[in-house]
Amino acid sequence: MDDQMRLNLNNTADSTDAAVSESVDQGPVTWRDFVQLAKPGIIFSNSITAFGGFWVASGWHINWLQMIYTMIGTALVMASGCVLNNYLDRDMDIKMARTQNRALPSGKISPQVVMMYGIILGVIGVLGLGLLVNPMSALLGLIGLFVYVWIYTAWFKRTSVWSTVVGSISGAMPPVIGYCAVRNDIDAGAIILFGILFLWQPPHFWALGIRRMEEYRAAGFPLLPVVRGTFITKISMIRYIVLLVPLSLLLYVYGYVNVFYFYAAVVMGLYWAFLCIKGFKAQDEELWAKKMFIYSINYLTVMFIIMVITTVAVS
Repeated sequence: MDDQMRLNLNNTADSTDAAVSESVDQGPVTWRDFVQLAKPGIIFSNSITAFGGFWVASGWHINWLQMIYTMIGTALVMASGCVLNNYLDRDMDIKMARTQNRALPSGKISPQVVMMYGIILGVIGVLGLGLLVNPMSALLGLIGLFVYVWIYTAWFKRTSVWSTVVGSISGAMPPVIGYCAVRNDIDAGAIILFGILFLWQPPHFWALGIRRMEEYRAAGFPLLPVVRGTFITKISMIRYIVLLVPLSLLLYVYGYVNVFYFYAAVVMGLYWAFLCIKGFKAQDEELWAKKMFIYSINYLTVMFIIMVITTVAVS
């Protein structure tokens, strides 16, 4: 990040903090406010992928205590990233209808408290993975946290249409952390899991971007739909989905899962591609984008549930 960009970010943050401090008191802070800062929906969905990675690597021979340590450590690292994302995005969140009533932009919790909260979660999460699981999982958690907070949130999210792709790097870490917690090695399985999450995220997030395009435009985020329009975004979405379908099948090719997963991945992936293609003729783009967004969430959840069920037992 260059000096001018850092100066602009600091100036914006200062003016935002002043605006927040003048906002109307919304009552006492509760534990629910701190839970919401960590974005529990994101933690839950990504924890499913971390669990899936752990299970696939274990081949049904589960070390339950190690799994608990892995899930808690991974969740804390993800929570840290989400909290620090809230901290850095507070100036933008004030401008967006869906985020301006959150505890930080509304002034209910001070930025300094949020920053310390995020740092503490991250330190505990990384140390927990390093001391109770293995150094590999801790390193992956630290890399994911760094990319998400500094490379994605503080830099690319404000400056480039490539922000979603960069953010996908950190978003693809949870299943790899879960996998490496068992195997302690980045082998074919870890790479395939990373690829599945990496390719899944852009079409998932761009669907939300199309649905909330005017809000992102008003806030100043250079998201792909805002900068290049919905047609180019749809082209980009189908590219990622088309690549995702064959890549997801590699788990079967490499013997991690059985044939039921293979057929399920084909059907769900091709249907997602079909749904995406329908978007080029959609009369109501917001409605289409909503359907794409909801399907993407269901796709990921169901895929990883099937992945767990169909994992081939290691003898």
